Amino acid sequence: MIRIQQLKLPIDHTEKDMLHKLAKTLKIKPEEILNYQIRRQSIDARRKQNVSFVYTIDVEIKHQELFLKRNKNARISPAKDISYQFPSAIDGQPLKHSPVIIGSGPAGIFCAYLLAEHGFCPIILERGKSMDERTREVEQFWEKNVLNPRTNVQFGEGGAGTFSDGKLNTLIKDVCGRNQKVLEIFVRHGAPQSIIYESKPHIGTDRLKEVIKNIRRQIEAWGGTYFFDTCVKDMEFSQGRLQALICEEQISGKITRRETDLAVLAIGHSARDTFEMLLHRGFQMEAKSFAVGLRVEHPQEMISQTQYGAEAAQKLAAASYKLTANLENGRGVYSFCMCPGGYVVNASSENERLAVNGMSYYDRDGKNANSAIIVTVTPADFQEDGPLAGVAFQRSLEEKAYKLGRGMVPQQLFGDFEKKKVSVSYGSFPSEMKGWHTFGALHELFPEEIYESFCQGMHQFARYLPDFDQEDTILSGVESRTSSPVRITRGESFESNWKGVYPCGEGAGYAGGIMSAAMDGIKTAERIAAAFTAPVKH
Repeated sequence: MIRIQQLKLPIDHTEKDMLHKLAKTLKIKPEEILNYQIRRQSIDARRKQNVSFVYTIDVEIKHQELFLKRNKNARISPAKDISYQFPSAIDGQPLKHSPVIIGSGPAGIFCAYLLAEHGFCPIILERGKSMDERTREVEQFWEKNVLNPRTNVQFGEGGAGTFSDGKLNTLIKDVCGRNQKVLEIFVRHGAPQSIIYESKPHIGTDRLKEVIKNIRRQIEAWGGTYFFDTCVKDMEFSQGRLQALICEEQISGKITRRETDLAVLAIGHSARDTFEMLLHRGFQMEAKSFAVGLRVEHPQEMISQTQYGAEAAQKLAAASYKLTANLENGRGVYSFCMCPGGYVVNASSENERLAVNGMSYYDRDGKNANSAIIVTVTPADFQEDGPLAGVAFQRSLEEKAYKLGRGMVPQQLFGDFEKKKVSVSYGSFPSEMKGWHTFGALHELFPEEIYESFCQGMHQFARYLPDFDQEDTILSGVESRTSSPVRITRGESFESNWKGVYPCGEGAGYAGGIMSAAMDGIKTAERIAAAFTAPVKH
């Protein structure tokens, strides 16, 4: 195959236009093109009067070798693909028991998938419910405002990313093909083919639910076993190595002991009780920096027209944005988890503590755009010391948010936020919210420096997106679960200081978002497969 880069076409081009452009670029006749495949698609909107798609295309043509010998175009080269290879232990130590994956978010799912595919028959323990039951619990919470701390937006099959946008972009350099492997697995189990090549791929909450269920069915077909409503409460060790997990069945309260010599900690960023147990058991952990802020809403039409221009906005999917600012006080302010055409959601997981997130469906056809605008915080900001100081900081903000909203999501217009007065009504557009909400004094939520940094960031962003800081921009709080406040340290083998326990993914402090967590799950599976052989089934 021949790879052509930086191929521009109008946003309303046809397949015939594509073939004509390919032939013209290669200086051949269209009938000489045998096949082509889109490798990457992005949007160039720098000129609003001429918004275009920019492609990287792999093309198969007649007399390909001869063409490449004569080619002098720097944008044309032989196609080179990274072929993912999963390792296997040559003289690996046999496991006595099936490996246990604790958590079924992206890290846990993809670790389990690769291990199951290669004969390890993993056991997956998930404190929350399976997807269909979890969806009913979450929708009931949004409708009735009665939280189930065991199953919610944070806990249950698929992890916290399920009730988000299903965004699959990552800044990690994919030198081993793991990123491509993750995307291919998603597509194989029902995700749209376009995620393979889109520059900002997403699945959407609605489609992601079905994809996750399909992946689970494949893991089970390969010999994996899921246990939902099952929370790991303790661990047993002997001579520095894992011996067993102590589990509680969430509904019955029954305590069971599961012997195992290997467990993967893919617990997610909100398993605070598990963090406490791990600290009590002597795991090496440390507090880490993260970010906190508020979810902001604007009319999606405004964002799309600003990004693409009025004409192109009518033809393209809802526009996104990515904004960053570095302030003189040393803080960073940036947009996070941007959801075009989406909804703000109540994402709480603990009683009398309130957190928000953003969510989009695949079509991204909601009236508003939302994203978290967050301010960096470090251990120096925490009121306590120790590995769980960041957890305590999160909880303090969530307790304030719960009180400010009297148990509902507190909201405030940005103009009132700056004037430090409670809003009494929306401005030119209403909120798109999943869950009960009310107006509250969000300006009282943060320490003064974080409050000031948030305001400065909003005004700086308006330089790039006009009216981003308009007075009727809707704020909702608190956005506190941006990433794990804890890192569970691991060595080169990916093991913790306790042998047989593998910290993995976002909750352990080694990822941020669906893709990086999934890739870390794959890397963890690789380390396990390189050191061990699958247990023999009797």
